[in-house]
Amino acid sequence: MSRNAFTRNRAVAVGAALLITAGAAGVAVASGEDVTHPGRKVGGHAAAERAEPREAAALTGKAKLFRKTTEDVTFTFDAHLAARHNADPSKATGTFKFVHLEKPGGKGGWATGRIDCLLTGGKVASATGIITKTNIKEMNGSRVGFSVHDQGRNDRLGYSWAATGGPDGTKKLTKCNSAAPFEKVKKGTGDFHVTPWNPPYPEGD
Repeated sequence: MSRNAFTRNRAVAVGAALLITAGAAGVAVASGEDVTHPGRKVGGHAAAERAEPREAAALTGKAKLFRKTTEDVTFTFDAHLAARHNADPSKATGTFKFVHLEKPGGKGGWATGRIDCLLTGGKVASATGIITKTNIKEMNGSRVGFSVHDQGRNDRLGYSWAATGGPDGTKKLTKCNSAAPFEKVKKGTGDFHVTPWNPPYPEGD
């Protein structure tokens, strides 16, 4: 092959590559992808997501409580207050679960339910919910409360039945009401996360 023929073929190949690159960039732009950062979207839904305000408050995570006995006590939260409900903590949604066993894998009680109120201030959360499933019949349908102090893997937790020894089946507990977070989380068993709430303060004239 002559040098001129090689040069012409190389030019054609480079031109084709440029066309392919330009075509791919056109597709990326059409789909909203930032071609300088593959996978990053520009405009469209991504822009709307960036503009969307964060949720008003949240309490999430799972951890075991510290015990000097063989007891195995675990709490799990997935509670959220949407931005549109910032002024009404009773519009919170999500789930909770707690399990109290005499020893890991042993006998004990458990309950799961739906969150019906969530308040947070700084790294402290207070929430309540209705028990929807449990192996203790008397607790089903009752409201229970929880409190959490998010301290970065040294968290504390409280619950509405702290002074009574166990959930008493009451349905009259006030929403978002609980005991102070007096319990310690057992190190290495999990972590709770609290998203601070920004309450809508009244504004003067």
